[in-house]
Amino acid sequence: MHNVSSHRQANGVTLQRIDTRHWWRDAVIYQVYVRSFLDSTGDGVGDLAGVRAGLPYLKKLGVDGIWLSPFYPSPQHDHGYDVADYCDVDPLFGDLAEFDLLVAAARRFGVKVLLDIVPNHCSSEHPWFREALAAGPGSPARARFHFADGRGPGGCEPPNNWHAMFGGPAWSRVTEPDGRPGQWYLHMFTPEQPDWNWRTPEVAAEFDRVLRFWLDRGADGFRIDVAAGLFKHPELPDSPDPEADARTRDSVNPLAWNQPEVHGVWRHWRAVCEEYTARDGRERLLVGEVSVPTAREHARYVRPDELHQAFFFDLLSAPWSADAFRKVVSEAMQDIAGTGSTVTWVLNNHDQVRTVTRYGEPATGGSGLGTSRARAAALLMLALPGATYIYQGEELGLPEVVDLPDDVLTDPIFRRTGSRARIRDGCRVPLPWSGQASPFGFTSGAEGAKPWLPQPDYFAEYATDRALADTRSFWHLYRDGLQLRSALPQLGEGTLRWLDSPPGVLAFARGDGLICAVNFGTAPVPAPVPGTPLLASGPCPAGVLPGSTSAWWLSDL
Repeated sequence: MHNVSSHRQANGVTLQRIDTRHWWRDAVIYQVYVRSFLDSTGDGVGDLAGVRAGLPYLKKLGVDGIWLSPFYPSPQHDHGYDVADYCDVDPLFGDLAEFDLLVAAARRFGVKVLLDIVPNHCSSEHPWFREALAAGPGSPARARFHFADGRGPGGCEPPNNWHAMFGGPAWSRVTEPDGRPGQWYLHMFTPEQPDWNWRTPEVAAEFDRVLRFWLDRGADGFRIDVAAGLFKHPELPDSPDPEADARTRDSVNPLAWNQPEVHGVWRHWRAVCEEYTARDGRERLLVGEVSVPTAREHARYVRPDELHQAFFFDLLSAPWSADAFRKVVSEAMQDIAGTGSTVTWVLNNHDQVRTVTRYGEPATGGSGLGTSRARAAALLMLALPGATYIYQGEELGLPEVVDLPDDVLTDPIFRRTGSRARIRDGCRVPLPWSGQASPFGFTSGAEGAKPWLPQPDYFAEYATDRALADTRSFWHLYRDGLQLRSALPQLGEGTLRWLDSPPGVLAFARGDGLICAVNFGTAPVPAPVPGTPLLASGPCPAGVLPGSTSAWWLSDL
């Protein structure tokens, strides 16, 4: 592998990083799923002090920032995405003093810190929801949420036919203060996560307070959960396909998601971030979890006065196919980059099956087709103009853990449906750091301490100490790719031009002279550039591109 510094020569071509004020346009952000990153207290759950201890590792990898999963006080029905207090730290993960230490340490390492904010719903234990239950129908407290009278005799049926994304009806009936069955409240995920009513101004004002609280403590921005949510159709009518969200596990119901009013929220939040940026010149970032039908609709969220970025999930969901990848990349470059933003590429996250398994890897670990394809896809993603988000463990080549016993599963999807088909625990198993047996250095507890989810024995093959020592590992592929990427002059602003290539092969040239080619097939093909590649996902002799392999060259082609 080739190690590239920020200013050096590669194959006779001088590479020099051009710094711009808009750091986020080509940033590489590492998603930290806090409870599974590193445990500093020995309770088997990762925490903020563990994240702080892992900063040297992340700096060595070469990322520009980290995105922290929710660490706020929560009953943990959905692992922190059910927030009971938006302006504090759950004791499970530390406290505000530890958060301040983490931000200060990250700043010393030159690493940005993004927080995960959850504005679509809260916890049923949030003080405002408890107040709403006690206040009764028609109260201002209930107006902060979606309470409605039921249909049918005595209001015994839900107000509409919507289903929750995690299974079951999207409505739950409450017992009124006088003890009688009463109104219903809306929850598009689980009953423990009531949806906020953003048509009530008090809700918007509260989230203003939340944003400023964390910005004042040094946050560099926010990843926004369910960013196409917030507003529901004001009449809450029946849906023509009420089970679409649960069937696809996606934001499909057009009456519950992607309402036009949501864009006003993002314009206001952008203005808040710009206010802080104007104070000290340190640019704050808003990146949205936007799940909408097309790249063109996605582009509306990243117009110049709205979100800086929004995750582009089409690459994550694309099958292993040259035609599918080309279609996804072409649409993103045309519709999203055309707004003046940059595309935010992602192959893995805490909700999806890991690429090594998704692309065909057996569940028992080791090397194989899924590994080769995942390495090739990673190098493709890192070559694309725009920003990149890496999910923890992706840089180790971790496969999905598909054989967790039922009695350890914690995903509310499993609890509500009884089905293992779409559960997310398998990509959330705690990271292996060192050693030959669980807990693999994840927890500092006494001998026999157990991680909150069990780690399979084969995780020993993926431990970070082994990965760093092996120059052929996934980790070195990512590190070398990030070093080379950081030396290229037009990463965020780069153009992309497709090159003629054989069937099953994608090849493109960027405006800065980088050529990337990916062979989606199994048979070797002629390489688009004759020389030895700068970097390749696997063995790649000069003039040849083997199957399930990607490679980079510098050329004026």
